Amino acid sequence: MRLRLAALPAIAALLVGLAACSATPDESAPTASQSATPTTASTCTYTSDGSAAKPVKSPPAAPKTAKTATLKTSAGDLTIALDGEQAPCTVSSFVSLISQQYFDQTVCHRLTTSGIFVLQCGDPTGTGTGGPGYSFADETSPEMSYPAGTVAMANAGPDTNGSQFFLVYDDSTSLPPNYTVFGHLDDASLAAVRAVAKQGVAGGGPDGAPAQKVTILTASAS
Repeated sequence: MRLRLAALPAIAALLVGLAACSATPDESAPTASQSATPTTASTCTYTSDGSAAKPVKSPPAAPKTAKTATLKTSAGDLTIALDGEQAPCTVSSFVSLISQQYFDQTVCHRLTTSGIFVLQCGDPTGTGTGGPGYSFADETSPEMSYPAGTVAMANAGPDTNGSQFFLVYDDSTSLPPNYTVFGHLDDASLAAVRAVAKQGVAGGGPDGAPAQKVTILTASAS
């Protein structure tokens, strides 16, 4: 689910994605999510949507949460406080993928430095087209916002979440509330992401692979 920039009035700041099983970009802007205000879920639905980029089992229907995830990366450790109350099914999926070592030895394939300010990770193929072979519903609300430190899901429109997620490193990021927020970076982790962003995009553009390669070495949750 590659994040793409599309024109908005006065800014270029709308995230759009690729379907996890698609090899071609979805050039249309996603419509607003129809998800209700999030509440703690008793069951979650994960729908098969194609081949997984890396062999993985679907998460359990009963959400399994954790309070903290740690991504050990080549740019430093990134500690995420997970929000299982606001996004129980998203957190459950993230924790399940971590337990199956889905993110280990994967690269953060995309950095944006204009309009939106994010580092995107979660695709074992490193191309922005890979996913876990299943999708699940948004857990959003109209009040959702994306200040620096936010960790949220990339998508290709409503209810197309998979494995790709983005880390927001600047408060200037302005997005519609269509992307499930499921955690927040601590201060040291945000500083590490900002250090990567300071190096810019490979080739000097505003959007592409980060000039400083970032590899998730291992991931854990507790």
